[in-house]
Amino acid sequence: MRSVAKPSIVDSVLAELRAEIHSGAWQVGDKIPTELQLAAALGVSRLSVREAVRVLVHSGLLATRQGDGTYVVATDESEVALTRRLESAEQLDIIDVRRGLDLVAARLAAAKRTEEDLAGLRAAGERRLAASRAGELDDFADADVDFHLRVAHAAHNQVLSDLYRGLSQSIRQSVREAHCLERAVRPGESSHEDLLAAIERGDQAAAVAAALAILDEQESDL
Repeated sequence: MRSVAKPSIVDSVLAELRAEIHSGAWQVGDKIPTELQLAAALGVSRLSVREAVRVLVHSGLLATRQGDGTYVVATDESEVALTRRLESAEQLDIIDVRRGLDLVAARLAAAKRTEEDLAGLRAAGERRLAASRAGELDDFADADVDFHLRVAHAAHNQVLSDLYRGLSQSIRQSVREAHCLERAVRPGESSHEDLLAAIERGDQAAAVAAALAILDEQESDL
């Protein structure tokens, strides 16, 4: 049995900085204290602080802006890693993964949704429809992602919500690339309305069918 190594000063600083981020003391968009301020507060050298900050920049939690300072850009390293992986993924691979998530989300949402959930879904659906009619692609993509995130939230399963949130940027990109806006304005197109109606009725089978139909349509448009 080998002896257990003592944590280095840099590791200790890292733990303190992560704690500030994970606790919410430093939120996304916040500028963190300077190296000098952190070194004084923690009782360590500026070199140790610099190395710890470098590690967190590399992991995606912090970003350094030349001549300005260092800012919090994310709070979850695993989510950052997933986002980086998805950036290089094929759109068809993402749709395949979504089939599994959307199936569960739709079924659980139909069973567990609240009136508050339904109000949020209706609002997102209305924004999506308005953006499609106006031909505003960015607004349409934002509303589409928000709609699906709200379906996942209505499932009231935190793991599912976290996974879906990690996919949100990739979903937004796939919505843009799959010409979903063009499909949304076609006569008789009602896939998202069908999903919302099924969730409102509490019809789990219909909700699953509607959710999968949306992804089948998206795949066919790629």
